[in-house]
Amino acid sequence: MPLQCSFVGTLYVVATPIGNLEDVTLRALRILREASLVLAEDTRRTRILLDRHAIAARPVSLHAHNEAARCASVLAALAAGQSVALVSDAGTPLVSDPGERLVAAALEAGHEVVPIPGPSAVLAALAASGLPATAFTMLGFLPRRGKAREALLRRFVRAPETLVVFEAPGRVAATLAALSEILGDRRACVARELTKLHEEIVRGGLRELAARYSAAQPRGEVTLVVAGAKEDAASDPLEPDAVSIDDEIRSLVAAGRSPREVAAALARAGGLPRRELYARALRAREGA
Repeated sequence: MPLQCSFVGTLYVVATPIGNLEDVTLRALRILREASLVLAEDTRRTRILLDRHAIAARPVSLHAHNEAARCASVLAALAAGQSVALVSDAGTPLVSDPGERLVAAALEAGHEVVPIPGPSAVLAALAASGLPATAFTMLGFLPRRGKAREALLRRFVRAPETLVVFEAPGRVAATLAALSEILGDRRACVARELTKLHEEIVRGGLRELAARYSAAQPRGEVTLVVAGAKEDAASDPLEPDAVSIDDEIRSLVAAGRSPREVAAALARAGGLPRRELYARALRAREGA
């Protein structure tokens, strides 16, 4: 049962700089000064920001390993009518950062959750990429396992929206190569150390970028932006909706292809996950 509040507290989700400490809003600074409790993913990094702006608050840690245990004490503070500010190491909290569990718990307990917008590596990289920003999908960090990563990326083979991906510097070249292999040699952008002293924004094709970062491994925090599928690919008749995929499966089964062969062929074409395709092919063969 969620902790029910005696008073309504306010949880502020506060965006902080992704590099340059000047990139913080006046409202964010005011909230950090006035909050009864400041929660930080890494208190040492947040302390640098607070000291820079003469804010006396002593941040308390809330990270991926203690978020579940920390929720009860934070909800108690909110139930007492206190205000709590949540920040991550950099940028907007909850975007590939801790805090989702706490926000959900606070809302369930009846407290106010107020966003304090500001810096975002996603939006900064997207704005500087030169790629369409009207529609985009944020994928966060891709799965490290090859099969899981491939299954995720194949969902976007024909998707027209721009993709945004976070990646560790040591895996940038491999990820660019995987993106190229699965999505094709699309236009892309590697945004590294955004707003920091050694900021670097490099644009080019996925293959070109993969070769560049294979030769020289980048350092620092990296955001990748990848163009969506071209219009002709996005309108391809093999778009993986239920009707067209089932029609294709029935056609292949009727031509004598085994369920395993059908699943492999359509997975390579960028359809649904192989396991689901195999199950559909089995049903189609039984029905035939």
